[in-house]
Amino acid sequence: MDWLTRQAGPKVHVIADRHPVHRSKAVRAWLEENTERIELHLLPGYSPELNPDELLNADIKRHVHAARTRSAGDLAHETRRFLHRRQHQPHTVRGYFHGRHVRYTIE
Repeated sequence: MDWLTRQAGPKVHVIADRHPVHRSKAVRAWLEENTERIELHLLPGYSPELNPDELLNADIKRHVHAARTRSAGDLAHETRRFLHRRQHQPHTVRGYFHGRHVRYTIE
């Protein structure tokens, strides 16, 4: 999160699900020490439709096919390859935030 806040500018707003790691004591302590740099917004419990990450997950599932890989290592390689391509397709990544349920992230 240090790297993210240095790269992003004045203040970062992170939208996260309620996974236990996002609510851990260590994360809460770090957030308290860095309130001027970052703010965490937790989604309501079990609401994957509100999480833009889920749109990326669905994109991966559509384009990376486990049946075409021979091992877990091959699957990991293909997933990394897909994500690397997406890094160079900002128009596609921006599109994740225009879905009906996640549009709140850009308003």
